[in-house]
Amino acid sequence: MVCLACFSSAQADDALMQQVHQFLYQQTQPLGEEVVIDVRPPSPHLPPCVQPEPFLPNAGQSPLGRVSVGVRCGETHQQVRYLQAQIDVIGNYWVAQHDINRGTLITPDMLVEQSGNLGKLSSQALTNEEEIVGKVAQRQIRSGSTFLTHFLQTPSVVERGQRVMVIAQGNAFRVSREGEVLESGGVGDQVRVRFDTREIVTARINEQGILVVDF
Repeated sequence: MVCLACFSSAQADDALMQQVHQFLYQQTQPLGEEVVIDVRPPSPHLPPCVQPEPFLPNAGQSPLGRVSVGVRCGETHQQVRYLQAQIDVIGNYWVAQHDINRGTLITPDMLVEQSGNLGKLSSQALTNEEEIVGKVAQRQIRSGSTFLTHFLQTPSVVERGQRVMVIAQGNAFRVSREGEVLESGGVGDQVRVRFDTREIVTARINEQGILVVDF
């Protein structure tokens, strides 16, 4: 006798895995030319996932290597479960062409491009040239090493203790005040500024070295 419920559940699981596979393929397409995705089947003890909606729990992180994929289930998507997947992407990445000393500003001639399985790189590895060039080495980087996030830092535009102009702006107003920076930072960083009134605010550093508070 055929188990109709089992057959229906297997169909639902197949549809779920296809949905997750397609989602991961879309996420990884920009990373390389060849993508291999292996999604582990869901637990047989769980009920079927109706109207699955996959998502990545760690937003902003490249889906490479062993990853966890969240799936919202049900018409209201209130039920959440997680599937495991292995993602291998063959693509290009950058390594140091020679030893780079601490404090060095990274320029394009210090990089050499290589091809390989991006899934075997550290989750902190930077694979895009624009994420590397223009940064300052925080430690010595050996020849042939990949560039990791904590190896590099955006060059400081303002220094701790420096007097700077702070602009507070909104839809209908723009006010400027002078204050003292409490921490060094580069373009795009959020730093604290203290005014003569002892008031402290957090402001964003723009390309001109001016601190901006958006409302």
